[in-house]
Amino acid sequence: MISHVLIGVLSLFVAGVATPGAAQEALDKLGKATGEAEAAALEEDVWDAWMFSGSPTVDLLMQRAEIAEAGEDLGLARDMYDRAILIRPQYAEAWNRRALLFFKDGKYDEAIADLEAVLRHEPRHFGAWISLAMIFESLDQPDAALHAYRKAVEIHPFASAAKEAVKRLIPRTEGRSF
Repeated sequence: MISHVLIGVLSLFVAGVATPGAAQEALDKLGKATGEAEAAALEEDVWDAWMFSGSPTVDLLMQRAEIAEAGEDLGLARDMYDRAILIRPQYAEAWNRRALLFFKDGKYDEAIADLEAVLRHEPRHFGAWISLAMIFESLDQPDAALHAYRKAVEIHPFASAAKEAVKRLIPRTEGRSF
């Protein structure tokens, strides 16, 4: 199992997708995408690049966490994300994945704290902005949710769920100060 994970991580590195700066380059292109197909391909490139931490140990922990999540072993997944964060606290995607576990578990304060860490390290993490918006909606904070969805759309103009949420929230917040 471990050898398959290492091969997967190495193949991303060799393919040139998972290199330092790859996410920034793909995000730059995503913001200028002219069509949905182009945006979808660039979004995939961004997510692939975000999974590369620059540390083989952290990459292995992230792979193990994904496997644990797929097997519904959320405690093990959380432990793997905790360890990844301890080793490489500047690695935004470990914070993001752990935030999603907190969100699924209804631990909104912890999720928000982790998403804030994501955005400190990667301000253009559209997934974190969308997750933050969803939490704000769950907490009945439409103004904050609208702001976060708008940030996501600013970064990823073809994020259809975020665009739809903006349209849905504008009538609830229109005429009120943010």
